[in-house]
Amino acid sequence: MAYPPAPPPPNAYGAGNPPPNHLVWSILTTIFCCLPAGIVSIVFAAQVNGKWKAGDQAGAMKASSNAKTWAIVSAIAGVVVGVISFVVQLSMAS
Repeated sequence: MAYPPAPPPPNAYGAGNPPPNHLVWSILTTIFCCLPAGIVSIVFAAQVNGKWKAGDQAGAMKASSNAKTWAIVSAIAGVVVGVISFVVQLSMAS
């Protein structure tokens, strides 16, 4: 007697819902913080939904994680450059 196949295990994002793509955050950090790291973040963010629809759930989750990581890198780089710029301008004004 054959049993029907087991349903796929639920994922962390609910049935059929892809992981967050972090596209808005990626775009904002590209514009306001650090262009190179922000562009990398946008590329990964753009891959999330396509990989999810193609059935590559692991790839979609990895792309989501990479997009978030690069958005954070971009934001931190923007803050560091801003602080260094502020300190240099203060030292030159004296």
